[in-house]
Amino acid sequence: MGFEFVQDLEFYIKVIMNKLWAPWRSVFIKIRKIRGCIFCIKSKDNKNEFIIKKSRHSFAMLNIYPYNNGHIMVSPFRHVKDLKGLNDGELLDIIKLTRDMQMLLEKKLKPHGFNIGINTGKVAGAGYKDHLHIHVVPRWKGDGNFMPVIADTKVMPQSLKELYNLLVC
Repeated sequence: MGFEFVQDLEFYIKVIMNKLWAPWRSVFIKIRKIRGCIFCIKSKDNKNEFIIKKSRHSFAMLNIYPYNNGHIMVSPFRHVKDLKGLNDGELLDIIKLTRDMQMLLEKKLKPHGFNIGINTGKVAGAGYKDHLHIHVVPRWKGDGNFMPVIADTKVMPQSLKELYNLLVC
């Protein structure tokens, strides 16, 4: 009985638990095909684009597929591949906006720390490899729980709309 239970549990974890239905991701796939680069903003609709703040050369937006609650991406308006493509004014602007987003998240969400980074190129994990963006990911003590390990699933405690409204007010 015990051996069969273990086999059934292993089957359940490998075959069934790895499937998390997320129909909202189909929107992401369709938008990417239709619109192309999500960082090449053409709309003035900040709320529906989850744009937190715009500066002279860059903008900050919520990641709609976040690594953690409050995950923000900071990107230049200009379509450039990496830091080498920025002029000095753009470079200063994007770094200042990244700092401002860290300060905003500290004030509103009170995280214990941050992961702030840039993935340059597909091999480095960049989902949009041709448009530079900086990830600002708030972290809390104990935010890495059993769900990602056991179920390959991350639990987000807050909706994007609720988070957006908290950050822009």
